[in-house]
Amino acid sequence: MKTELQTSKFNWFAMFWDGFTHMTWLGKTLWILVILKLIFMFGIIKPFFSPNYLDSKFNTEDEKATYVSDQLLNRHQITE
Repeated sequence: MKTELQTSKFNWFAMFWDGFTHMTWLGKTLWILVILKLIFMFGIIKPFFSPNYLDSKFNTEDEKATYVSDQLLNRHQITE
């Protein structure tokens, strides 16, 4: 017995490409702006304003895990 995922050969890329190519120029322009904004936010701005705190403070995975669990437990106790 085959499942739906095994029998389905739907091409998602073709569906989205077809939708994009049949848009008006305003829709295409807006989607291009959205994609450029996301690339700018996550590719350029995020590394500067969101440093990796755990890597800069701790050396091993165990130290990181202990710190995170302590922070979660302390915040849980404060809220109760």
